[in-house]
Amino acid sequence: MELDTIIQATQRAVARNDWKNASNIINGLPYPDIATVLGHVSTEEALQLLRRCQQDKQSIIFGYLEPSIQSSIAQLMNRSELTALFEKMDHDERADLYNRLSEEERQSILPGLAHAEREDIRNLASYEEGTIGAIMTSAYVSLHADLTVTEALERIRLEAPDAETIYQIYIIDKQRHLEGTASLRDLLLANQQATLRDIMVKEVIHARADEDQNEAATQIAHYDLLALPVVDDQQRMVGIVTHDDALDVAQEESAEDQMRLGAVTGQIGGKLNVSLKDASIWLLYRMRVFWLVVLVFGNIFSGAGIAHFEELIESMVTLVFFLPLLVDSGGNAGSQSATLMVRALATGDVRGRDWFSMLGKEISVALLLGLSMALAVSVIGVYRGGINIALVVSLTMVIIVIVGSVIGMSLPFLFTKFKLDPASASAPLITSICDATGVLIYFNIASMILEMPAV
Repeated sequence: MELDTIIQATQRAVARNDWKNASNIINGLPYPDIATVLGHVSTEEALQLLRRCQQDKQSIIFGYLEPSIQSSIAQLMNRSELTALFEKMDHDERADLYNRLSEEERQSILPGLAHAEREDIRNLASYEEGTIGAIMTSAYVSLHADLTVTEALERIRLEAPDAETIYQIYIIDKQRHLEGTASLRDLLLANQQATLRDIMVKEVIHARADEDQNEAATQIAHYDLLALPVVDDQQRMVGIVTHDDALDVAQEESAEDQMRLGAVTGQIGGKLNVSLKDASIWLLYRMRVFWLVVLVFGNIFSGAGIAHFEELIESMVTLVFFLPLLVDSGGNAGSQSATLMVRALATGDVRGRDWFSMLGKEISVALLLGLSMALAVSVIGVYRGGINIALVVSLTMVIIVIVGSVIGMSLPFLFTKFKLDPASASAPLITSICDATGVLIYFNIASMILEMPAV
């Protein structure tokens, strides 16, 4: 049965208050699918369905819910339910939920938790949003270097139920300084009487807890890691970032970049914190109005350029026919260049110092693109206005495409230089700049060629 059909069947059962049937419909589903179904009913109904799931499954299902839905359900739970949920949730997820609770709700659940769990939540919740510390988990296996392989495997068996991953073991000293790492595969293949010191890898790739979370995702992808150890400013190990959390970060960053490229972030650093389906009209308005108002004033320059050449336009009305075609081509070329450059800067394929070398390549590519587009448009130019118009349109096309491409590739570098997100060089921003520039280029070329005395 398709998920959409299951959602509709569950909604019908809930509407009839047939909770037994609704529970039967969803109980056999994978956890992510159950969470999807719960996201399509009201908060009160989602809580009722969650309560009817097996107790050991509730925290797992809860972890797959959208953050906004988690917060809403948590507000409806009684103290004992919320405390039990916190005890079973993954360490990093419960810290995130803790940060979204009110101060009153926090104080109501903390007394019911063990001292170690309270301290763990407070520690993980203390890191600033957007840092590696905010996405790391403290549920990892750490051992001392003097343990034998046999002893280490026994300790792993004991700690495995509470660990996020057991495939990578971290070796620390008494002060929790990171000394090395060993994989579970290394332990299984090693001499059982060897010590961890004998088999561990001493050069460990790691990150600082106060670094940007994107750094963790980049390192995990670059070095193909299952998890990345995280240390504090004194090189003491404080947690790990797993590959699935790094994937979430990468997806979130990709979504933010796409919004910035579309100029729907409200401001240079803004982001949409809820799903589009749940976003209010007022929120969507605020996300979009900033850049649109700014660009309205930016487009005034295009109008001023057209007004300046009013006499030329009156004497050669045919020029107006090609105006949208030419300025849009510059904006399109610029948007393409910006998209490629933002992606390259985000992945580290290109650095800020590479601007000059990329400039030469971009101009070459833009020249070829401009010539191809000029050839196509010249035919229309001859048909609409003769050889002179075709010459104006073709030459303008080449120059506008080159200028638009250079603007599109340069703006992300410029934003990077000023410590801003290169994705803030949005397509509407580039299009508006290219429109104003294209108008000036077009009519200046037309003025020079068409007013040139005949030979």
